[in-house]
Amino acid sequence: MQNLRFKLPTKRQFTIGFFAVVAILAAARMLVSPSSLNPQPSTLNLPPSTFHLQPSTFPHPIWSVPSYKDAFPDAQDVQILAANKWGVRPVRNREDAEQRKKELVYVAANPYYHVDPMRSSIPYLVPRAAVLLQDIGQSFYDSLYVKGVPLNQLIVTSVLRSMDDVAKLQRHNQNATENSCHLYGTTFDICYNRYHPVGRYVRDDTLKWVLSEVLRDMRRQERCYVKYEVKQGCFHITVR
Repeated sequence: MQNLRFKLPTKRQFTIGFFAVVAILAAARMLVSPSSLNPQPSTLNLPPSTFHLQPSTFPHPIWSVPSYKDAFPDAQDVQILAANKWGVRPVRNREDAEQRKKELVYVAANPYYHVDPMRSSIPYLVPRAAVLLQDIGQSFYDSLYVKGVPLNQLIVTSVLRSMDDVAKLQRHNQNATENSCHLYGTTFDICYNRYHPVGRYVRDDTLKWVLSEVLRDMRRQERCYVKYEVKQGCFHITVR
């Protein structure tokens, strides 16, 4: 039987073959979706400081709501029912509030929102409302990220009020009712015309549009009642 001999390829043949393989691999790579080669990180477990460092590659549009008054019509008569259901017994004054902290959660330190210095309220909420506030803040961060908007924090302007606080407010604030939802620790106000910047400056109306989408979704999920307050410049929100 005749021996078979295999010849090694010449340098020219090897070079041609090498570049042919490279060309085939390059063509195959072009057919693969770029998003599968460079997947976007999930925002669910990212710490807040990373959102503005990794803007969304394909930003989602900002829609806002057609009408703030129509989207957020929940007045006192609706919100007070939820406040009575989920809230604590109204506190008389600051001293009384100090004795009720076992029923309430401190909300003035949170990475998802900024709490204004408070003269007419105390930074406490019932646990159910505290969770809602944090979820709103986190959803706001997520929305800013997917829309490619620099990070800004929500500003909370009012939370739990004592009876003494409400009495003082009634002297110069016509929206401060005697049986305020704020007495029960179920209610908080988020202003829509000011935000606490963490990243670059963003127009307040742009952030208001994003916030309105978040609150609309929370309301549709039946997690809260929302009233659009024109004179006070805030969303008045009660957990449900």
